[in-house]
Amino acid sequence: MKLLLSVVLMFLMLFQSDGKFDKKSCTCKGKKLQGKVKVVTAFPDFKVKVVDAFPDMEVKVRSSFADKCGEWIFVDAFPDFTIQYVNAFPDFTIKMTSR
Repeated sequence: MKLLLSVVLMFLMLFQSDGKFDKKSCTCKGKKLQGKVKVVTAFPDFKVKVVDAFPDMEVKVRSSFADKCGEWIFVDAFPDFTIQYVNAFPDFTIKMTSR
């Protein structure tokens, strides 16, 4: 019984939310991944890698009303969050799409 309990606890510890990307709630580190986005080269809220296959989320670029998960408006000022494009160790991966 103790072994089973230990295995279950280890499993839960491995897969608990650590503030990273959560597809179900469309958040990463507690921030919603929709709305106004600014691309920066230093000190981003999220490091993002653009991929062609098996992304964590699909992003649709909008010009207004980005009110659904993965709908982003790229801005230069007053963003909801910032991203930095990286090639390694991203917080999550994206694929640009026209959905």
